[in-house]
Amino acid sequence: MTIGARMIRTIGMVGMCAGSRPALRTPEPPGGFSAGDLQIGDLVFIRVTARPFLEVASATNSWTNHVGVVVDNRGDDPLIAESTFPLARTTPMTSFLKRSERGRCAVGRLTTPLSDTHRSMLIAAAERRMGTRYDTGFNVNSRRQFCSRFVREVIQEATDIQIGEVETFAMLLRNNADPRLAFWRLWYFGRIPWQRCTVTPASLLRSPLVHIVFDTQRDALRIRQPAAT
Repeated sequence: MTIGARMIRTIGMVGMCAGSRPALRTPEPPGGFSAGDLQIGDLVFIRVTARPFLEVASATNSWTNHVGVVVDNRGDDPLIAESTFPLARTTPMTSFLKRSERGRCAVGRLTTPLSDTHRSMLIAAAERRMGTRYDTGFNVNSRRQFCSRFVREVIQEATDIQIGEVETFAMLLRNNADPRLAFWRLWYFGRIPWQRCTVTPASLLRSPLVHIVFDTQRDALRIRQPAAT
């Protein structure tokens, strides 16, 4: 079953459980991109609906607010390594996608192909971080982890490739026309740590060292366009 098909089924189930009307069926992406096309080291971006993460998406002018990395692509349900609350863990792809709003998902791949050695080192780097507590302060220098830092460090440790941009909160929010400072003041108990360094899912998604091999919104829009005459 393709990733697109899994999303359709998941969206329908979530809609029925919530008592709402089922979501419209989305055409599967051109070329039938499937779970079997995923590679170890692929980045999987989603959009979770918990309020703090929606604020992260808003602050970064992006749809995505969570990211994981593929560490096992055997079988029909690949494993995604992620830093999530309360502890870093691996999650089956189907469960990972169910947490995304309207099934939105994008798969990014490093522009530099990975060797078998790189893949083995990446898996080992992720395993070493399993069970690490989640950092709700989004501090890149904390002993804890958060999703984009987790993925960035796992890839860097395995390949020496640095994706995403480490930036201060001041730099991050300065580029936002509506930074919603009231929420962040509340989140940080009245004082935003302006000079704290962080890295975001949006930064990883936009990295020039990552190219998008699948995007539910992009590929669905492409398939809806009328054929040229």
